[in-house]
Amino acid sequence: MPINQVHMRKIEDTRFLITGGAGFIGSNLVEHLLNKGAKKVVVLDNLSNGFYKNIEPFIHHPAFQFIEGDIRNPLTCLKACKDIDYVSHQAALGSVKRSIENPIDTNDVNITGFLNMLIAARDNGIKRFVYASSSSVYGDNQQLPKLEAFVGSPLSPYAVSKYTNELYAKVFALNFGMELIGLRYFNVFGPKQNPLGSYAAVIPLFIQAILKNESPIIKGTGEQTRDFTYIDNVLQANVLAMLTENEQALNDVYNISAGGSASVKEILEMLAAIAAKNITPIYIDLPKSEIVDSLADISKAKQKLAYTPTIHLEDGIRKTFEWYRNAD
Repeated sequence: MPINQVHMRKIEDTRFLITGGAGFIGSNLVEHLLNKGAKKVVVLDNLSNGFYKNIEPFIHHPAFQFIEGDIRNPLTCLKACKDIDYVSHQAALGSVKRSIENPIDTNDVNITGFLNMLIAARDNGIKRFVYASSSSVYGDNQQLPKLEAFVGSPLSPYAVSKYTNELYAKVFALNFGMELIGLRYFNVFGPKQNPLGSYAAVIPLFIQAILKNESPIIKGTGEQTRDFTYIDNVLQANVLAMLTENEQALNDVYNISAGGSASVKEILEMLAAIAAKNITPIYIDLPKSEIVDSLADISKAKQKLAYTPTIHLEDGIRKTFEWYRNAD
C-alpha cells in the first residue's frame, strides 16, 4: 500500500470520523487507521447494518470512540463531526435488491443522511469529506471499461441515491468551498463482509455455501463479469483521498477497483479450487436491475491520487476464504 512517511505523520496527527464504521468497509478502515497510529478514530453507526463485534476489539483503544447514532438525525451528525479533521463517509443502505424493495429507507439513509453529514461537516469546519459512491451509477451505460465522465441512466433506487450523493458533493464544493472526494467502489469483498441475509454479496454467499457443503446460487448464466476489488485496495484509496495534497484531485469522483474483470462462474471455480471441493451451483433468473458486465478504468485514480491496487483477485479470494474458514 503506497502510504508514505508523510502520510504516516499526518495519520498520527489526525482525528478521523468513520460513519458506518461498524460495517464491512468501515470497520476495516478503523482497524487500518488505528494500526497506523491515528490520533483519534471516531465511529458513528446505528448498528442496523453494521455489527458491534466488528468494532469490539477497539473499544478500549485510547484513540477510539464509538457513537451509536443515526445519520438521519442532524444533531447526531453535528455531534459526531465535532473536533474532527477528516470524514470517511461509509454509512449507507447497500444492495440494489433492498433499494427496489424499500426505496424510502434507501432514500432516507443514503440521501437525507448524506445531506445531514455534509451540513454537519460544513458547520464543523471539516478539512475534507471522502464518501463512498458506487459503480451502480453507470447504470445502463454498456461502455467498457467504465470512465468516470460517462454515466448512464440508473437502474435502481440505490444507484439514484449514490449518484445524488455525487451531485450534492459538487454543489457543496461550489457553494461552500468544501473539499470532497467520491470513491466509486466496484464489488468490494474481503474479511468481515456479512454472508447472511438476502442482501449479501456474491463472494461471501459462495464461501458460506462451500463451507456448509451447500450448492451456491448463481443468478443468470454466471457469465456476467465484475471488477471484484479486495478490501485492502479500498482502504488505500480512502487514506489517499483523505490525505492527498494534490489540489487537482479535490472535488472529483474516482473509480476504485483492481482494474480487471472475472465472471461469477470464474469466482466460484477459484473458490472451489481453494476449498478442494467439487461444486454444483443452482441457477436462478438474473434480475432486470442487474448490470451484466462491469470493468473500471482506474487511470484517473492512479494519476491524481497515486492509487495502486496491491492485492489482486486471486490473492484476495484466497485471503477472504481463509478468513471465513477460520472465523468463529
